[in-house]
Amino acid sequence: AEYMGFRHQSDRFKRMNPKWRKPKGIDNRVRRKFKGQMRMPQIGYGIDARGKYRNHEGFKEFVVQNVKDLELLLMQNRKIAAVIGRTVATRKRKDIVERAAQLSIRVMNGSARIRSEE
Repeated sequence: AEYMGFRHQSDRFKRMNPKWRKPKGIDNRVRRKFKGQMRMPQIGYGIDARGKYRNHEGFKEFVVQNVKDLELLLMQNRKIAAVIGRTVATRKRKDIVERAAQLSIRVMNGSARIRSEE
């Protein structure tokens, strides 16, 4: 019964938008705060502004599609980490990881889809 961040019962109906809307029904169990139901958002559930948009290691993430995109992170390598896009193939991934190591840019998913050579 923690706060889920999406609209009550939006997982059950495709026609319902998952964005949060306050339940207003007279019998609604979420509005009435019954035990075991999802919580409604409240002040105090947020995080402090310094931690916003940061991952667990304190970096903001930037999606990289090619080697040239790494140049954008050159001055920000202490604050922003690269994340290789999910459509990037294995060969380009290796190039991106190598170049990032030269520029000392952190790559969050650098080991993904790269086999160890025997």
